[in-house]
Amino acid sequence: MIIVSNRLPVTVSKREGKLNFQPSAGGLATGLGSFYRETGGVWLGWPGISLESIRGREEEVEEKLAELSCKPVFLSQRQIENFYYGFSNKTLWPLFHYFLQYAVFDQKLWEAYRRVNRLFCEAVLEVADPDSTIWVHDYQLLLLPHLLRERLPRASIGFFLHIPFPSFEIFRVIPWRKELLEGMLGADLVGFHTYDYVRHFISSVRRLLGYDHQLGLITTATRVIRVDAFPMGIDYEKFARSAEKKEVKQEIRRIRRRIGERKVILSVDRLDYTKGIAQRLRAYDQLLEKYPEYKEKVVLILVAVPSRTRVEHYMLLKREVDELIGRINGRHGAFGWTPVWYLYRSLQFPTLAALYNLADVALVTPFRDGMNLIAKEYVASTPADKGVLVLSEMAGAASELGEAIIINPHNLNQMTEAMREALEMEPEEKRTRNNYMKYRLRRYDIHRWAQEFVQKLQEVKELQQEYVARQVTPGLLQKIKEDFLAAQSKIEFLDYDGTLVGFTTRPEAARPDAELLRIIEKLGQIPGNDVVIISGRDKDTLTRWFGELPVYLVAEHGIWVRAPGGDWEMIEPLSTDWKEAIRPIMENFADLTPGAFIEEKDYALVWHYRRADPELSSVRARELKEALYDVTQNLDLLVLEGNKVIEVKPINVNKGRTARYFLEKKDYEFILAVGDDWTDEDLFEAMPEEAYTIKVGFGVSRAKYQVESYREVRKILRYLVEENG
Repeated sequence: MIIVSNRLPVTVSKREGKLNFQPSAGGLATGLGSFYRETGGVWLGWPGISLESIRGREEEVEEKLAELSCKPVFLSQRQIENFYYGFSNKTLWPLFHYFLQYAVFDQKLWEAYRRVNRLFCEAVLEVADPDSTIWVHDYQLLLLPHLLRERLPRASIGFFLHIPFPSFEIFRVIPWRKELLEGMLGADLVGFHTYDYVRHFISSVRRLLGYDHQLGLITTATRVIRVDAFPMGIDYEKFARSAEKKEVKQEIRRIRRRIGERKVILSVDRLDYTKGIAQRLRAYDQLLEKYPEYKEKVVLILVAVPSRTRVEHYMLLKREVDELIGRINGRHGAFGWTPVWYLYRSLQFPTLAALYNLADVALVTPFRDGMNLIAKEYVASTPADKGVLVLSEMAGAASELGEAIIINPHNLNQMTEAMREALEMEPEEKRTRNNYMKYRLRRYDIHRWAQEFVQKLQEVKELQQEYVARQVTPGLLQKIKEDFLAAQSKIEFLDYDGTLVGFTTRPEAARPDAELLRIIEKLGQIPGNDVVIISGRDKDTLTRWFGELPVYLVAEHGIWVRAPGGDWEMIEPLSTDWKEAIRPIMENFADLTPGAFIEEKDYALVWHYRRADPELSSVRARELKEALYDVTQNLDLLVLEGNKVIEVKPINVNKGRTARYFLEKKDYEFILAVGDDWTDEDLFEAMPEEAYTIKVGFGVSRAKYQVESYREVRKILRYLVEENG
């Protein structure tokens, strides 16, 4: 196991020429601190100190960190400024947290971000082997999975985002949005804290890269990638039993002596504009103003951990918080009572655990947060009949901790009333709420979170291996060629769109190029060989494109058949009366879906939506299918879903039936069938066991083998032609 994150779980600092190594703060370092060692792995990341500060002592740092199973990625002061304080925290952080007004789009910062991601890649390559398991973490390294995939194609690569993934309308603003998505899709498994973030990511992938998904599996041209939600847990037992520790008991007594019997409202956060700290202070001010009976009976302990102190917005926030605290203490304070205790520093575990244990109310009200482990730590630590959690609905933890008092952090009055409700809540109700949450947190702790992610990663790799096993290898291609040469009579069933050519926005633009026409012509000229282009296209288009070639043409999925140089014939007579019932339905949905249009064939109607908005068209396509199913039940019609098309045609016509029409007329020694979508599954099903059936693209199929794209199909056909040319 190789874990990669921006920061190591150990921070290196330098004081009076001496190097110090201290555990890093943060949920990730705490949560995975023991996990990676148990796997015998290594953790890569920045040690928290600039390269200039340890110049000449790099080996000393590396050796000390190696003892802790860590490998440093050294960054210069310039790289730290542009990569970490720059693109990561001036572009990605505000934008992913919906603070679009704070986002900076600077090409220089983007280039620094790319360079540092490449630097991390080189560091991983120094310790990884081709089959390593690599787990990449968070927004600072969005490009890394793809960089690693290029160099280690067989590796198991997981990626987890610890902050929210924004909606498409926010994400699309980033100038380098496609590069970021492609970077993440280098992973085999992409994890988020909540399903909302999964949904936003999948939506952006579909809209910007055009990749569809099914049940959380994104299918690209070369691989399948799973996207799933894994709500990060905490080390439950550590916090649940913290009050038993001697040093925590001492802290509890010390703090209790200072605050007396007053009730405690606790707020613990990094000083960050996404956390809503100033809003909490305003709500507390309003509580004391509206309900003066709480004066001198409550105290707000506000712990603000310094964060990104050199970024302008953080400096402004610090000033605002300082002023609010001064105003509240000045307006409401009395001799012997300070309304707000302000601690601007990080706390050691005994002090933090003591505060969790003492607090009657925990105020966790971020404007936006990926998960927020503080909420979970508080629930685990507080006595069941004592503490009440007031939690923002904008935090990922709200989806798990529904028994908390859930509030909208932008609603000041609601937050004020939530504090009052929490202060007045009966012990029995507190116990009921907390026990439900404690049970849930105990079951799904940090260890299970990590184990489930790694297990899912292994499952994805196994699924990918199934696809790999079905790929057309050089050995299989040689076997196909040998069987083709040995056969006296042979036939190839070839779909057109997506199989012989790529897809285009307009169907008429997907014309066969000179190379394809040359390959098909040579294939059709081989003695004893029948080539059948079996397509959903109309007969006029196929005649125009392939009418001069020595091949069979099948139009509209099998309604029309044309022998080389012959006339079009129908396998059996069909009616078109049904079109009058279907056409108005399709027209209505085309009107409601800008970019969609209807194609009318002799015996089929097709609703195309490749040019329409992906999100809207996917909804409209589902609605159209349901409407068509209702109408076609008693009309002997079939509703087919192809690649960005929905087609209605007679139920007794499909590619499989037409293929059997050819196979019954002649005994073929070699049979090849190639197609790319659901309309070709009937073709594959109709093939005898000895036939070579190939699906273009990845996904579930009746075909025995798979290739990545139409280019691979051409490669196979070119191989057959050159052998006989």
